[in-house]
Amino acid sequence: MTCDRCGTETGIYTMSMFSTENICMECKKKEKEHADYEWAVAADVMAIKLGNFNYPGIGKPTDL
Repeated sequence: MTCDRCGTETGIYTMSMFSTENICMECKKKEKEHADYEWAVAADVMAIKLGNFNYPGIGKPTDL
């Protein structure tokens, strides 16, 4: 699999909390350090509680 964000080949990946991108663990680490990460997580949790299991995220910040 190729990371949607940085293009690195990886066998381990996860979905971004900001968007529907599949990202490598290095990009996930950077994402977790972003100031808006907690907001993105809270928005995702709220969407799921409201029944939206296809929530696209709040959008990837331009500085990420």
